[in-house]
Amino acid sequence: MPRKNRFAAAIGLCAALILLGAAVAVTAIPGAAWALDVGATAALENLTLVTDAKSAHPVEHVLHVEVMRTEEERERGLMERRFLPSDRGMLFQFDHVQTVLMWMKNTYIPLDMIFLSRGGVVTHIAENAEPMSEAIISSNGPAFGVLEVNAGFARKIGLKDGDLVRHDMFAR
Repeated sequence: MPRKNRFAAAIGLCAALILLGAAVAVTAIPGAAWALDVGATAALENLTLVTDAKSAHPVEHVLHVEVMRTEEERERGLMERRFLPSDRGMLFQFDHVQTVLMWMKNTYIPLDMIFLSRGGVVTHIAENAEPMSEAIISSNGPAFGVLEVNAGFARKIGLKDGDLVRHDMFAR
């Protein structure tokens, strides 16, 4: 191999090793796949779901969520994402209480949509929303926010109407 080609090959190999090392380092960071996924840009915030909230033994489930506060953020949501870690979600905050209409257009991940009152009370749960569907999913009444989580999560933790969500966006 001519000297010029060996030099180019060595440079290419070094670049590939640097990229591989960076990829290994990034994937070692918890949640890195989420951060590298298409569209994941917002900082994560803690959110607590409280099941059996009215019982003597409520159970708390902590999630890390991206909060969509602007119209542009709400329009994009989880579109184009291919992965949602089991301890993550997306919280949509609206400007006022209203009937909320959602859809799954360009969303590859099956989701549960949890509709929430201004006070953080679960008012409706739409389980297992079909990926890529343009069917309208309604809050079936007034809502101030929507929490999207992986399909099956609400059932797994026993979430039901009347349970609570704790997050800074909800008045107490």
